[in-house]
Amino acid sequence: QVQLVESGGGLVQAGGFLRLSCAASGSIFSINVMAWYRQAPGKQRDLVAAITAGGITNYADSVKGRFTISRDNAKNTVNLQMNSLKPEDTAVYYCNADVVVRRSTLTYTSYNIWGQGTQVTVSS
Repeated sequence: QVQLVESGGGLVQAGGFLRLSCAASGSIFSINVMAWYRQAPGKQRDLVAAITAGGITNYADSVKGRFTISRDNAKNTVNLQMNSLKPEDTAVYYCNADVVVRRSTLTYTSYNIWGQGTQVTVSS
């Protein structure tokens, strides 16, 4: 069974920084896209940043220039460095990954996996 475990959330003042980490574990053959989403109370879950196995990144306009996503393919981890935090960044942040599991010699299955979420609160 594959799972994602996040860490690094917390309370910070506006202008501060936090670093979120997410580690994938289990019988993983490979991971394609890894991403961070966030969901504020009463709002939908939105993409914050994503990164491919080859290192191509994509960011929401609201975080460009402030957040940086990175990953370690050997360790199956993804990080989100969040600088210059604003109160509007307050949300539960979720790690997401497209994981490929090898079922047999010629059989592979792809799963889209979510972490349990970590709270980020930015005070003004």
